[in-house]
Amino acid sequence: MIKVFLKNKLAFSGLIIIILISLFAILAPAINHYAPDEIDIGNYLCPPSYEHWLGTDLLGRDLFSRMAYGARISLCVGFISVSIVVIIGIFFGSIAGYYGGKIDTLIMRFVDIMLCFPRFILILSIIAMLEPSIFIVMVVIGLTSWMGIARLVRAEILSLKERDFVQAARACGVGDVKIILQHLVPNAMGPVIVSATLGVAAAILLESSLSFLGLGVQPPTPSWGNILMDAKSCLGIAWWMSVFPGVAIFITVIGYNLLGEGLRDLFLTKK
Repeated sequence: MIKVFLKNKLAFSGLIIIILISLFAILAPAINHYAPDEIDIGNYLCPPSYEHWLGTDLLGRDLFSRMAYGARISLCVGFISVSIVVIIGIFFGSIAGYYGGKIDTLIMRFVDIMLCFPRFILILSIIAMLEPSIFIVMVVIGLTSWMGIARLVRAEILSLKERDFVQAARACGVGDVKIILQHLVPNAMGPVIVSATLGVAAAILLESSLSFLGLGVQPPTPSWGNILMDAKSCLGIAWWMSVFPGVAIFITVIGYNLLGEGLRDLFLTKK
């Protein structure tokens, strides 16, 4: 499997991008000489230089430092929200696929209802009624994005539950919960891993959009989205404030998408 993955140059490139972005976030305290909220009015809107590698913002804060700490926030939101998505999706998908009948119909109709709402508008509506924060953003993204995982898990389990190893487990008196958790869900994780990888990219992009609109991570906590929001008022005179966070979002999303496509090819080859 590893050899097949390494032969996929695009997927391997995506993995390298993700590793580099993750190191950039993890090593933020070690590679920065400035705190992300350190204000220096005398050096506001300075272009990239030896002292400030990516320039400074309207308050003289070092943009490189804010980008590094913002990477932590963006990746954290992506991972935690997708973890919520996977947990809820596996729960509902496995129950619907295993038991079928009225339970399956009820859960799938609920999924259809959730899919009828435009997700971004739904998230905006929910967050607008609550106080925007990192925690709220992660939870709301997770609670409104699990339907695709549920459908994937349901489809896999509908196929797997008729296999011989499941029938043998039933014949041995193994309970339903144990069959689902030990036999069905592990064998259905291939598509889930692919979807979760792509979901991290979508969650990062969604968090950036919410922060850009002022409904996501709130200042002074840095995130790539609210750095872009600060750049709106000085687009013509401080190009670095919009270019660097925009490129960071683009590269990160591309990295996760490439990795997801590579994992999809890997699991298809395995089958």
